[in-house]
Amino acid sequence: MGASCASAVERDRASVAGEQARPRPAGGMLSLVGTPIGNLSDASPRVLDTLRSADVLLCEDTRVTGKLLARFGIRVPLERCDENVIARRVESVIARVAAGQRVAFVSDAGMPGVSDPGQRLVDAARDEGLPVEVIPGPSAVTCALVASGLPMEHFFFEGFLPRKAGERARRLAELAPVPGALVLYESPRRVADTLDSIAEAYPARCVALVRELTKLHEECVRDVSGELARLIRERGELRGECVIVVEGPGQDELASLSRQASAALASPEEAVREGLCAGVPKSALAKQVARTFGLGRSEAYDLVVSLSRE
Repeated sequence: MGASCASAVERDRASVAGEQARPRPAGGMLSLVGTPIGNLSDASPRVLDTLRSADVLLCEDTRVTGKLLARFGIRVPLERCDENVIARRVESVIARVAAGQRVAFVSDAGMPGVSDPGQRLVDAARDEGLPVEVIPGPSAVTCALVASGLPMEHFFFEGFLPRKAGERARRLAELAPVPGALVLYESPRRVADTLDSIAEAYPARCVALVRELTKLHEECVRDVSGELARLIRERGELRGECVIVVEGPGQDELASLSRQASAALASPEEAVREGLCAGVPKSALAKQVARTFGLGRSEAYDLVVSLSRE
């Protein structure tokens, strides 16, 4: 190794060491902390350091978070701040951060704000110009995507589907054209019903059920939607929170959906009016209408502009 290269390496090492040794800045901070989704050993050193240094730790369930703290010998005041009370707590939490306190927020598992409380606190802190940091941790969304083995160049996180069958079916129909994998959360009590609805909505797609992520009995079961629904129904009640990954639509399915959408709209004018009501930008709407009805792009754009003036 040349002298100049060696010198550069030494400088880099010194810089990294300085970053690691640098004390945390004084003053208030809102920390959104990702916690293990099953295996407590997944808690990173930075996660543990942030929890230890907090003046107060807000959590969904003090019993759940208490087990995490006990596992690592951390003692810090715990306060409940779940989805039922967080709206009432925002003002007082922001006041604490503004007064210089270090407030940490965790969900029961995974990243706060991802289908869990937390977003309101971040939004309010940003509005007040207060510092916010995110301490990375495990996420069931990305873990399930990787475990499924399904194509995931693009994906859409839906979270929990509606509980009622009719509403669930309507939402799945709305999600059908999404050009990527769908990631859904579901409880073990409702997962069989949800898989039945998915099989009805997407009979040709492959679906993976990922359960007990990071735990001893982690499982990924994958098959064509109808076969998977039948298998899970026959197994009876499951345990552990479930993540469902649905394969994205193929070209044939997308073409079929496009034809159905065209048939549902009787004319280009109707399509434009619907798009304008939905707030679709004029240029994007013109491209969509031109493609759907075989119009020239300039003709479609003139139609969009004309009808937008009505």
